[in-house]
Amino acid sequence: MIRKLKDGKCRLCWRKKDERTGKRRNLGTFDTREAAAKHEQDVQYSSGIDGWVGTAELKQS
Repeated sequence: MIRKLKDGKCRLCWRKKDERTGKRRNLGTFDTREAAAKHEQDVQYSSGIDGWVGTAELKQS
């Protein structure tokens, strides 16, 4: 989730709230929305969302 801050920057946050604190985890602050969107794609790819190749597939090849 990308949020616009008061100073004009954009912050990438987790979609789910932390049960203990009730807040979202900060995944980075960026100058532009495009930079935040690119980082969001990188985070989703590395976390297993949207086509990440798991270790089982790596061992077979």
